[in-house]
Amino acid sequence: MPDSAPAPVRDAAAPFEFGPGTLVDVFLQGLERDRDRRALTSRQPDGLWQSWTAREVADRVRSISRSLLQGDLERGDHVAILSNTRMEWALADWACIMSGLVVVTVYPTLPADQVLYILKDSGSRAIFVEDGDQLAKVLQVHDRLENLGRIFVFDPPEDDRGVDHAGIRVRSLEQLERDGRLAPAPESAWIEAAREVQPQDTATLIYTSGTTAEPKGVMLSHHNLFTNTVGASMVLPITEADKVLSWLPLSHSFERLAGHFLMWYSGAEIAYAESVTTVARDMIETSPTFVIGVPRLYEKFYDAVMESVRDGGPAKKVVFGAAKWVGDRRAERKLARRPVGRVLESAYGVANRLVFRKLHERTGGRVRFFVSGAAPLSAEIARFFYAGGLVVLEGYGLTETSPVTNVNPPDDIRFGSVGPPLAGTEIRIADDGEILVRGPQVMQGYFRRPEWTREAISEDGWFHTGDVGELDADGYLRITDRKKNLLVTAAGKNIAPQPNEELIARSPFVEQVVLLGDRRKFPLALVVPSFQAYKSAFPGRPITEPDMEKLAEHPDLQRLMDDEVLARVSSCARYERPKRVLLSGRQFTVEGGELTPTLKVKRRVIEQSYADRIDAIYREVEAESEPCA
Repeated sequence: MPDSAPAPVRDAAAPFEFGPGTLVDVFLQGLERDRDRRALTSRQPDGLWQSWTAREVADRVRSISRSLLQGDLERGDHVAILSNTRMEWALADWACIMSGLVVVTVYPTLPADQVLYILKDSGSRAIFVEDGDQLAKVLQVHDRLENLGRIFVFDPPEDDRGVDHAGIRVRSLEQLERDGRLAPAPESAWIEAAREVQPQDTATLIYTSGTTAEPKGVMLSHHNLFTNTVGASMVLPITEADKVLSWLPLSHSFERLAGHFLMWYSGAEIAYAESVTTVARDMIETSPTFVIGVPRLYEKFYDAVMESVRDGGPAKKVVFGAAKWVGDRRAERKLARRPVGRVLESAYGVANRLVFRKLHERTGGRVRFFVSGAAPLSAEIARFFYAGGLVVLEGYGLTETSPVTNVNPPDDIRFGSVGPPLAGTEIRIADDGEILVRGPQVMQGYFRRPEWTREAISEDGWFHTGDVGELDADGYLRITDRKKNLLVTAAGKNIAPQPNEELIARSPFVEQVVLLGDRRKFPLALVVPSFQAYKSAFPGRPITEPDMEKLAEHPDLQRLMDDEVLARVSSCARYERPKRVLLSGRQFTVEGGELTPTLKVKRRVIEQSYADRIDAIYREVEAESEPCA
């Protein structure tokens, strides 16, 4: 670390402690690793990938930063970013950080009324938006935003001269940079001014998704994010030789910490996917060594492989089955730290040439590690990747914990767990099973909501996560479910829906599943069938999108899904098994209100949307169980 970046300190007689630090230190650390390294890479409109060195990135950040403070913005003001993940998001973020501004992140999928809520609640004075569509959202509600005075557009719908909209000044990012370059100043003066930021200063406001209540603005300090960045770097072996593909929303704390702050701090190159729909292609074209994703990425990869095997001939199925058996045996020995043996290693070499190498080619051929977070990852899928030589490191955390609290170390992975806590982090399980966290990454509190803060953080610093879990003898944490998700049957039995949902979701016939039945006599499974289910139920029949809602009511599909779902949960306790399967031909989406921007299920919304059909099923079962007169 340079002299300016305080190093973490350890006292053998005391818990691990970090020296004070800020995100300014994080930026300068990454810059000083090698100013001529390729730092940020982005796909251009012509389809080619263009890279910028750390030196070039710093010059652009400095220009934007100067321009921001030349206007009516002052240190400590709130500035929002409303955009999909792209290089300009990172530039705007670093410019605000180096200017002492507080960054308010806004999901680009949010409708105008929710954007209004966040901008109004945060008191944002300026906002960066991606393009004309996001600009339109802000202009639609700007007359109700008394604090908002400036808008900066990454891809403006008009030329660089900008326009004014009823008192709102709109300018392009390019114009902002140009204005900053017109006021040259020594880099040393800019850095000296940036160092005025203090560890206890608020760095960002991140609004939670709000699955059960209105979104809350989580205040994270510079020290929160500095210690989380350094702590994660102590577990994840990232160097200047690495490259990460960034595609998850930078609005979310997971991607912003792991794919943005951590990668810059460690000197890795960051390549930005063109969009969430091009990740598979962009992975092949950029050949990353690290990929950060959510379980759905790995599930889709797994499902695509298994579908390819199912659709292949008998020979392909035999070869794949043999390769998987060999991979599983080798994985078992490696995880148990036992010798693999010459024969098994030789067999694995054959399996790799015939099967596993193709999996690596789909990821660009250079991936050293995947990282999974934001939701639980199926142990079955993690083992599948590991057997094929693709290691997935599962971690855990929340927005309120900056976000990382736990992660599996590469040299001691335990499937089904999220690993031990980061240095300086304490984990405790409450009497009711709730996971409690204490450490330097725990938030400052909820913005303008002191009563919510007092409910979430005890007087002695323990944050109540709302998740239920358990610790093993070595301190590895396993997540059971969300505390608020627990279903309590009419008979008083507690059911954690997540394990059941994971079992059902592993079926190739299931696209999405939600277990419901709180305060009912038994649970039921609400399932969105996969395209594979439709193909199996209606062989030879052309299936189109409009057909699916109608076909979801067909008895042939219902019988197929009943058998599949009930077989998947046969190993569960009787009271945990769904007794009925309700089908929906319409997927749960963010736009439809069933999912949060981080793709978490809004159970209450879904239950209300299907209330009539759910009630009808319970009435039907009640009628069946009543004795005949």
